Formats: sequence, structure tokens, C-alpha cells
Amino acid sequence: MPVVVVESPAKAKTINKYLGSDYTVLASYGHVRDLPPKDGSVDTEHDFDMKWEVGADSRKHVKAIADALKEDNALILATDPDREGEAISWHLQEALTKRRSIKKDTPVSRVTFNAITKEAVAEAMKHPRQVDMPLVEAYLARRALDYLVGFNLSPVLWRKLPGARSAGRVQSVCLRLIVEREMEIEAFNPREYWSVKAQLATPRGQEFEARLTVLAGDKLDKYDLANSTAAELAVQAVASRNLVVKSVEAKPASRNPSAPFMTSTLQQEASRKFGMGARQCMNAAQRLYEAGYITYMRTDGIDMAPEAVQAARAEIETRYGADYVPASPRIYKNKAKNAQEAHECIRPTDMSRDAKSLKVSEEDQRKLYDLIWKRTISCQMEGARMERTTVDIGSNDGQVVLRATGQVVLFDGFMRVYEEGRDDVVDEDDKRLPQIMNGEGISFASSLAAQAEKAGKDAAILSDNAAVLGLQHHTQPPPRYTEATLVKKMEELGIGRPSTYASVITTIQDREYVRKEKNRLFPEDKGRIVTIFLLNFFKRYVEYDFTAALEEQLDDVSAGDADYKDLLGKFWRDFSAAIAETSDLRITEVLDVLDDALAPQLYPPREDGTDPRICPKCGAGQLHLKTSRTGGFVGCGNYPECNYTRPISGEGAEGYERILGEDDGDEIHLKSGRFGPYVQRGEATPENKKPPRSSLPKQGRDFLPGWGPNEITLEQAVTLLTLPREIGQHPDGGAIQSNLGRFGPYIAHQRPDEEKPVYVNLKETLDVFEIGMNRAVEMLAEKRANPGRGRRAAAKALKELGEHPESGGAVSIMDGRYGPYVKWEKVNATLPKDVEPANVTMEMAVQLITEKAGKTKKKAPAKKTAAKKTATKKAAAKKTTKKASDAS
Repeated sequence: MPVVVVESPAKAKTINKYLGSDYTVLASYGHVRDLPPKDGSVDTEHDFDMKWEVGADSRKHVKAIADALKEDNALILATDPDREGEAISWHLQEALTKRRSIKKDTPVSRVTFNAITKEAVAEAMKHPRQVDMPLVEAYLARRALDYLVGFNLSPVLWRKLPGARSAGRVQSVCLRLIVEREMEIEAFNPREYWSVKAQLATPRGQEFEARLTVLAGDKLDKYDLANSTAAELAVQAVASRNLVVKSVEAKPASRNPSAPFMTSTLQQEASRKFGMGARQCMNAAQRLYEAGYITYMRTDGIDMAPEAVQAARAEIETRYGADYVPASPRIYKNKAKNAQEAHECIRPTDMSRDAKSLKVSEEDQRKLYDLIWKRTISCQMEGARMERTTVDIGSNDGQVVLRATGQVVLFDGFMRVYEEGRDDVVDEDDKRLPQIMNGEGISFASSLAAQAEKAGKDAAILSDNAAVLGLQHHTQPPPRYTEATLVKKMEELGIGRPSTYASVITTIQDREYVRKEKNRLFPEDKGRIVTIFLLNFFKRYVEYDFTAALEEQLDDVSAGDADYKDLLGKFWRDFSAAIAETSDLRITEVLDVLDDALAPQLYPPREDGTDPRICPKCGAGQLHLKTSRTGGFVGCGNYPECNYTRPISGEGAEGYERILGEDDGDEIHLKSGRFGPYVQRGEATPENKKPPRSSLPKQGRDFLPGWGPNEITLEQAVTLLTLPREIGQHPDGGAIQSNLGRFGPYIAHQRPDEEKPVYVNLKETLDVFEIGMNRAVEMLAEKRANPGRGRRAAAKALKELGEHPESGGAVSIMDGRYGPYVKWEKVNATLPKDVEPANVTMEMAVQLITEKAGKTKKKAPAKKTAAKKTATKKAAAKKTTKKASDAS
């Protein structure tokens, strides 16, 4: 009865079910050995000999495998089918041999399977092999490189940049991408330009929108309308002319489906569609793989097994009909130079099993499986066929031409199942156009006043008839990376591999080099400092081409075409010399170099023309870059006489640092810190190391109106500094306090017999200054009576309408936090403001439900996978003059 070893207990359980009682299946629980985190684990003096040790958590698992081998003298290594999996098998074989659990007569074999299904496992058992040493050597080289970079470079950072925590071979290059993108954004100078559009109508009264493309007989380029004067002349030129249709051109078009998923594209799409981080995505995919639902999830490959292609085609015909099955299978070729271990794409193991039939309890797994299933099925479907129409409408004198574009889907093809998401919003040209005939006259329709009002008086110019609108635009800086676009960029540059993307992105956030806000990645100050340090002292090792070339060399090792010790020798020779040179530098020398390198960002020109390096507080000291355990900052050179400081980014030369006035003999300061602007009473001194301070109050994500850093007054600041405010003594003992916290305003109280305080959130921020004892005691009593889990009570029904007439299921009018709404299954549709709940009929409710669900006369989907279609509202015509400001 051979002993079969896999990585995880979940995988062991699934495989044991397939192999039965003839095998003993055990888990190694990941890597069993690693390099000790101490000097000499990779011996650069003795041919890069590596000293491994079994981790404390792994010893019991290795012992369990060793004990099993005493009963069954045969070992089958069935770890994952990639470089990491091969390394785990090698580690196990080495560790068991060292403890003499593997004897000379113990047969040891290696099997791999790309999917955990009964058929795949049975087939793998028929084709055992030995551990693939080129793959292991590629792992050894990668692990040695990471150790040599991290173990030698990180101490340099600790000594030269207090607060910097680590550097890494791939991690630091990834961080550089984010920091350089931020610097691009900061250096970006927006350029103004205008566009002109008109709301037009056919002789049959059907309206459509067209944009100006020709003015004064010349084709308009993007920046030709450079200011409001040019735009106003263009608006008048269009509005003063009679227009006719000059040409109508309809062209067939087609779209083909996207290739099936590999690791990077799965992470990108999960981020776009669900906001999943790379680690969250891979954790869900790992569990789906171990349960036998999908193929192996770490791969560079996009090819699909022939039997899987045939199964997908059969499923398409069964579900959607023969029209959706192309005449021949779609073949996708790997683009990567060396697709990692030649794996198949990520796909379902059973094409007939969709997400509805999946037996999983976690929503992440269900959503991810649904994504994988749809992408796989769609990649073998017929392409979509469309007709794109372009209509040119112009004046008879040829001075102005406007263009309208539209698209009609003739056959949806793969789009019936799935469409790939987009990282950034692009102009949509797939609107339906009404029937427009060549040569017919076109009239103006007065319906753009609302758009002009929304754009604002300084950003819009409206014609007298309200049908022609000029809109101001500005060029935009490149967007900050999301995890999806960062993975895409790393993939394009050849940095890292599928198995490393998630861990690298997680590491730079855990190190507090980068923070994630609204799904975008922002560099922290310490991340900037580390990147600039590495670019100045270790530039070669954070260059994109160098890191990509190293990855290619590692691929050559895995293919058996290069010696890994030669690779390590060449790398170490140059890297150790760079370490030695930098180790001799003093911190002040390092900071001088970084100060010069960051000067354009640290000291931008001031509006009054004064020296941007002069301290704005004392007027004499020179500003200079300094470091602390929390990162870098700019401080006055006259410290401790002058203690002016500000962040290195975001607020220009002045920052939020300023004195608001005096109160009770103390200066009241406005400052900017790591968590945003705050007010402070006095300055820190040896006797008073932590003077009173308070963050500026927020309302949602924005500052409370009138309380922002540019608006706050001395009186408001003094009021803030009274927090926490004692409201009074509770009848049961203990003081009740109000304060502003991380999640908004609250009151707190702890009775003498309670282990911890009770907190109650306040609806209004200013209630922290105004709430009285009676209300506070009442709110605390309610919270103690209904502690819950911090969630709101369930919404109550205002009116029951009965069963949905078409699809079944109760339809109700509910009292929600943001007003009454219609509820049916998982669809919630807000009632219009002018509609009373008591007046809502079933017919009205069904209409609201179908509009909310994005469909008409069809059952609304239970899952939120369909794209939402927002109905275009036609604004009522308003009597306007040329400018939108007059219209309001």
C-alpha cells in the first residue's frame, strides 16, 4: 500500500476518495524545508551550498510520512505540477532520506496531474517518473537569489533608512512601478480642450446625438478647440446652420471571444469584475482546484486539452444551440516564450457543471468558478456579428459636419455568455441609432440644458436653442495601478511569474510601502524613499530589463539549458560589490543624494517666487529630507529651534502646516500626518511628548463641510481639541464620553461590572459636541438591549403586494435606510421621491424591478453578473442663453 504525499489535507481527502484503500494519502502541508533566516544559509564561498532545515510546524508532518513508510515501503510524490511542486517533492525526498526513512530498496516516484479528477489521478498513476532536477535547480536558483538579495540588501536599508523593512528581487521592482506612476501623476500638466455635440432629430421625431468633426471646412483634431472662445464660436457655427444628412455608411463588424484564463488574466478579471485582490483570487482558485472543480490555477498556458474543447462544444450546443458552435474548434496558442511547465489553461474539469450546481458554501469560490466557466465556454463559441453605422450630418456650405455612430448586434455569439471587463472607461459607440436616410433634413432637439447645468458654468457653453453644447475637458494623468493592471504590467515586462504575483503585491502592502484605496495602489512615503534609494545605489537590480532577463535565465535553467550555479556566480560577483560600496556610506551622505534626487517633488516652485527650500515657519532654516521609523519627511534644518515638518508628498511646499492662532497661551497648529490633516495644541517637548491633537471630522470619505483643511477656523480647532468630551456620569456609574473615531462619531460608556465599553455610533458628526445626557443614556440602553453585531435591524415591510405575476416570489415595499424601496428576491429598486409607498401598485413595482435588473419583460437575474444599463434621461428644455451659467 504505497504512501502518496500531496501538499494540503483538502487535496489529500479528495485524492484518497479516488484511490481508495489501496493507498495511504498524506499531506506535507506545503514546503517542509526552508533556508534559515541567518547569515551563511547560502554559502557564497563554497559553490553556493544551501543549508536547509525542516520547519518546526513541518516536523510532525514529516514524521507522519516517515512513520507510514515503516508500514508501506513505497513513496509516491504527487505535489503540484509546477516548479514549486517539484521543489516540495525534492525537499520531501531529501528530508526523508536524511532521516533514513527512505531506504535503498524504497521505490520513490513522482506523479503529476493538472486536475484533481478520478480520471486524471488514475491516468497519472499509470505514468510515474523521477523528480525533474532541472525544475528543482530553477527553484534552487530562484530561492538563492531571493535570499542573497533580501538578506544582504535589507540590512543596508535598515542602517541607512530607519523604518525601511525589506527589499526583494521582484518586490522592489514592483514597488518601483507604483512609485514611478505616482511621480508621473504629480508631474502631469493637464491640457485644456473642448468638444461640441448636438442633440438632433430626424423628420420622424427620433432623437440622437452627434459630435462636431469638421469646422470651417477643416477636420477637427482633439486640441483644435483649445479654449472657451473657440468653443463658443464653434457652438454658434453649428446652431446657426441648417443641417442635412450627407452620408450613411453601414459596415459589418465582428468580435471574437477572449482566450481562456491563465493565472494573470484570471487575477485581472477577478479584480475588474469583483474587486478581488490577487491573494483573495488565488485562495479561492486553490480551494476550487483542491475540490476537483477546476484545473491547476498557476499557469502561463492558454491551450486547452482536445477532450476539454470537445466537451465545451457539446455543452454549447446543448445549452445554446448549434448556431453558437463554430465550424471548427478555436485554437489558442501560448504567447509566453516559455509557458511555465507547459500547463493547460485554467478551466472547469466538467463543462456541464455551472456555478448553480456547484457544491461550495463560500461566495468567492462560487463567483470565481462562474467566471472561469463562462470564460471557458465562451472561448469556444461563435463570434459576435454586428453592424456599425456612421452618419455624417453637415451644412450645405460645408462649414460644419457632425458625426453620429451606432452599433447593432446582429448575432450575439459568445457575448450571450461572457464579455471581458475593461480596466479603464472608454468612449462607448455601441448606441442604437434611429432610422436615418441620406439627404433628409435634420432638426435640432432642445434637450442638452441639463447636461450643461451638470457640467457647470465654467465647463459648458450652450446654444440659444439649447441643442448644441460645448464641453470643457482636460487631459488626464495616467491612472494609478489596480492590482489587476499591475499584474498586467508585470506580465508585459516579464517580471515575476504566475505563482509570485499575489505574494509580491501582498508583501509591499504588508511592508506599508503601498496602500490600497478604492482598489487603487498608492505609494507611501517610505515606499518612495526605498525606491529612490535603490534607484540611486542599486539601480541595476531594480531595472525592468535586468529583472526580466534574470527570469529568462531561470527559465533556461528549468529547461535544462543552463547551469544554475553559473547564474548565481555571475549575479553575486556584481551584487556583492554594490553592497560593499554602499555599506561604507554614512546616513547623511545617503540622505543628501536622495534629497537631490527628490528635489523636484519635495520643493516645487512657490507662487510668490521665494526659495522653496526656505522654511515657511521660521523663514531662515533650509528644508531637508529626513527619515524616521514611519518613513521620510521634510524638516527644517534649524531643529530643535524650529520643528517645522511636512510629508514628502501631496501638499506642495507648504503642506497643511500652519498656525491657526492662540488659545489659553498655546499655539493651535494645523498639521498633516500619516492619516490626514489634524489640529494640535502646542508643540511636542521633552516634558510633553504627546500634545493634544484631533483629526479633522469627515462625512463619509470627504471632510465635513466647513471643516476641511482650507476652511477650518481657530474656534473650530479649539472645539475639536476638547474631544473626547465628557457628557456626564451614567446613573449606573462611569462617565459617558463622545468622540470622533476611525469609523465616525460615537459615544462610549463602561459600567463598573462590564469588561469593556459599549460603543454607539452617532448619525451626525457634530452630535459629538451637542448630544445630551438623556439621549445618550437612552441610546446606550437600546444598544445594550440589542447588541447585535453592529448591523442595522432588518428593514420592515411597509406594504405587501403579493406574488410577482411573471416569475413568482413575494414583492414588498420596504422601509430602508435611504428611503422606501421595492424588494423582490435579490432585486431592490428605490422608489422615486414623488411616489408614496401606499400608492405603489404591482404593475408599478414590476416595472421598477425590471428596470433595476437591466431587463424588460424577463425575469431579473438573482446574481449580479449582468451589466447594468442606465436609462438615458431626457432633460426638459430650458430657456437658456449662450452660457450654461445663464441657463441656471
